[in-house]
Amino acid sequence: MDAISATKFEGEIYTRQIRDFLASNFYIADVKSLSATQSLLDQGIVDSTGVLEVIGFIEETFGIMVEDSELLPENLDSIQGIAQFIARKRA
Repeated sequence: MDAISATKFEGEIYTRQIRDFLASNFYIADVKSLSATQSLLDQGIVDSTGVLEVIGFIEETFGIMVEDSELLPENLDSIQGIAQFIARKRA
């Protein structure tokens, strides 16, 4: 498996783990219809307290530390953003 395929595969795994976490910990009417690019805050799935839960999940599950300077919407506001953030931190 080349590096690009490995990165894509990891991203898919991260996306699945994030989606499963959200479905288990937050109310989502239809998990399958949840787009990876949609804002979790704008949809009302995650609120400010929920962001702290997402950060705890990231740190515990993936063994990475989320710094204060990384608490940005592009890192934490969508499934895709979270997956890309994790991939960058683990690279």
